[in-house]
Order: sequence, then structure tokens, then C-alpha cells
Amino acid sequence: MTSARILWSGFVASSRQFADRPAIDVAGREVTYGDLAQRAMHLAATLQARTPAGGSPLTAVFAYRSETAYAGVLGALMAGNGYVPLNRTFPIDRTRLMLQRSMCRSMIVDQNSEAQLEGILSEFKTPLLLIFPHRADVAGLREKFPMHTIVGENELSRAQEWRRREVSPNSIAYLLFTSGSTGQPKGVMVSHANVLHYVDYVSKRYEFTKDDRVSQTFDLTFDLSAHDLFVAWENGACVCCPTQKQMIKPGAFINDARLTVWFSVPSTAVFMRRFGVLKADAYPKLRLSLFCGEALPVEIARQWALAAPNSVIENIYGPTELTIACTAYRWNNVSSPGESEQGVVPIGEPFDGMRALIVDDQLQQVAKGADGELVMTGPQLSLGYWQDEARTSRAFVRLPGENATFYRTGDRVRRPEAGRPFVYLGRLDSQIKILGHRVELGEVEATVRDASGIDGVVAVGWPPTSSGADAIELFLQTDSFDTKGLLEDLRTRLPLYMVPRNVHVLSRFPLNANGKFDRGALLKTLEETKSAS
Repeated sequence: MTSARILWSGFVASSRQFADRPAIDVAGREVTYGDLAQRAMHLAATLQARTPAGGSPLTAVFAYRSETAYAGVLGALMAGNGYVPLNRTFPIDRTRLMLQRSMCRSMIVDQNSEAQLEGILSEFKTPLLLIFPHRADVAGLREKFPMHTIVGENELSRAQEWRRREVSPNSIAYLLFTSGSTGQPKGVMVSHANVLHYVDYVSKRYEFTKDDRVSQTFDLTFDLSAHDLFVAWENGACVCCPTQKQMIKPGAFINDARLTVWFSVPSTAVFMRRFGVLKADAYPKLRLSLFCGEALPVEIARQWALAAPNSVIENIYGPTELTIACTAYRWNNVSSPGESEQGVVPIGEPFDGMRALIVDDQLQQVAKGADGELVMTGPQLSLGYWQDEARTSRAFVRLPGENATFYRTGDRVRRPEAGRPFVYLGRLDSQIKILGHRVELGEVEATVRDASGIDGVVAVGWPPTSSGADAIELFLQTDSFDTKGLLEDLRTRLPLYMVPRNVHVLSRFPLNANGKFDRGALLKTLEETKSAS
């Protein structure tokens, strides 16, 4: 009986075929496929032997831009589990909530994330297996966390003890928590089959080979990171991970790491243009440049084409629920400006096997040339939201006359005329993009209400950009408030990109005809303030 192909299968095949080639390059240090496979098998065997019973078939990876992060992802998968990425740059309360909600019974921790463990585990009532692959002496950790099973570097199971477990391709490969409108992060369940369809299509479309060196600009908690890892490892390529310091100068990183493939949010390219590093022929070794996560401005595509003259440039689109990306548009210096609208590059056409419709409020398809909500289905349609059937049923729907389940993206898109690409026109709801991160303004508002005790709270994206908004501005309906103290509190509760830039106190909010807070009027006050300054 042949075992089903699952997400780590490509890595294992590459580790046998390209054992001495680099699989990862972290801060300039390369680790070969053979070495990374051994580390992953040590972790997988330990997880299989030592994980407490109960809980979910998931392993948390609490590691950030480190060799342990990559070995941990592979170890979790090879143990037969899905992985749940955690991020030490997030507030501790948020990380604790993600760990609790995932019901993990095991966690792999890297050296620089250790310091947050006491805060994260302070309210934990369930015993966990905690693995510290970098630490030989774990006696102090055992004293600090007596309820949990602590395993250090010298106590890992032997790689030879690892046994492949049969895992359904439809089981969870990773669980990613994204911003939720109720104030609680929502967990998106993505299956092995979902990711493999993406990997296969993208590998063929972009002709990846063992000679490619692929950027990893995304944190593991951003689903676009899965592209970098699994597309590269499927093809024997090397994943090149910059440090936070290197990300401040991405242009230098491109050349220093000898990249052939670049993938980032457009905001990174906007940052590079602002600092004058999109100069002609600056990155001649790039053969492929991908942008995703927010709208791609036309001028950025133009400038990137000059800076990377040998590179194909593609704008790819897709929410986490449709697995990394599901449409693509290839930039052409001659024809693309005429196909773009509102200064933004089109999102193109669906991947092979994916089906897209543009529908109205009644979920009926709109006429050609009309605007509506983009809904999609196909093999990349994820499994839904973790332990949240109500939210899943609202977002994953059946359309009139259709048998398949479609995901409602909430994105306003034009149904194209024959021969024209899909054009992104903005969000239908209060979800916005800040520096490529998807943010539900409702989550920000819910967190502010909890922190301040004030009911009248409105968060808006401001100033608007072609890719979303530059930051968040917050309005409080009250006579007076300690806004400085509030912002300090919010920095402990929200990721930095979700913390408002400014807080405005108004004794009374403007209301619209329905008696609701008038967000448009509040935005107008920001515009007037800018005009007066």
C-alpha cells in the first residue's frame, strides 16, 4: 500500500536527492537538507514518544527566524501533527490565547522565545511537552515549570526512532490565527491537500529548481510564509531568512543572499522606493518577483521592473482561507498600465482548478463589467475555522444553483469582460490591510473597549494608501481620557501594526441616518485636520 503524499513528502524526497545542498540559510548560516532532515526526525520522534495524551493533533512552534523554527515546522508535520506558529513579537496575552485555543499538548521553543514562557504558561492548567532543541541543560526549566514535561537537546529521541504515521491529506497541515471581528483571533484550518495543490501549481507556473534561492520575508504566523518553505523544499531550493536587522535593508539582503526569487508584501517595495534602492539594474540576479498580501501600486511595479530587469513580476492574490494565493497577474510594462484601475495592478485570473464568481448581496452572479463580492471554490478551499461552526457557515456558503461550497472573500472585484483580468476594488467590510497584515477594525475596537471601559469606540484606517491604510486612528466618545496610558496598554494586547497611531477624544460622535456612528464623518475630520496643517 502506497502512503498518501502529504506536505512534508517533498522535503523528504529533496533531502534524499539533495542531501548536501542548502535547505535553509538563516542569517548567513546554511543548513543542508541532510542536516535539517536529521533535526526534524529527532523532533518528530520525540513528539511521537513524549506528547501527553488528549488535546488536538497539533504542535505549537514558538520560534522566530531561527533554525529551530524550520526544524520545528518539519518535526511537527513528520510526527503526524499540524503546526501552530506562535510569534514572540506578539503580545504575551495573545500568544497564550492562541496556544490555549489550539489545544496543543506539545510545543517546540527556540532560544530567544524562552523568556516569554513564564508569562504564557502562568495560567495554563494542562500539562504540555516542551522541547528546547538548543538547550543541553534544562534543570532550571524543570524547576520553573514542574507541571510540564521538559526535553532538552541531549534527551531528544533518536532520529532512527521516528516512524511515519499515516495522515489523511485532508487533515490539518497548519492552523493560523488571523484577526477576528469579535476581538478574538480566528483559527483557519488549512489541509495538506490545500497546500499541495498550491505548491504543485506554483512550482510548475514559475519553474522552480534546486538552484533557486528564495526569500523569506514573512513571519511563520503570516500564511505567505508557507509558500517560501514548501515550494522551495519541494524543488530542492534554499529558503533564505533575513534577520530583523537585515529586513531594514531589504535591497542589500537581495544581493547579499544571492536571491533568485523575491516574495514580499508591496509595502516592502514601497519602503525600498522611498529610500532610493529601486535603482535601475539594482537586482539583476532576480528571475522571479512575487507580491501578495495587499494591493500592488502600478508605480511600484514599474520601478521594480527597472530595478530587476531580468525578473518576471507577478501580483498574486488570496486570503488565508483559500490557501496562500489563488489568482495571479503577470506585469507587462506595455499593456498592464492600461488594464490597471485606481493606480493598482489587477489580481489576474484564478489558478488552475480554482473557480471564481462575482456576486451581489443575494449571492447571485453579477453581469459582466459589474462590481460585486469575489467568491471562490476549488481544491485550495480551506477546512474552515477552528471550533467555530457559526463563523464557518457564514463565510463558507452554497450559492443558488451551485453544488460546491464557496468562500466569501469580502473583497469587491469587477467581473471582467472577455479577455480582461479581475480588478480588485477594495473591501466590502471594515477589514483593512496595514503593512500587508489583514486587520479587522472590529477586533481593534473590541480590544479598546475592554482596555478603556468606554463603549463609544471607532477605529479607522488612515491615511488611505493604494494597498490599504498607513495606520489606524482611534476615536473615543468621552469627555476626557488618558490616551497615552491607553496606547501603552494596547501595546501589550495587540501586535504593533494593530496599535493605533493616535487617539482622538470627542464628547459626541456624529451619527448617520440609521443612528449609527458615522465613520465617513470621522474620516472627514482627519482629512480636514490634514488640510489645515
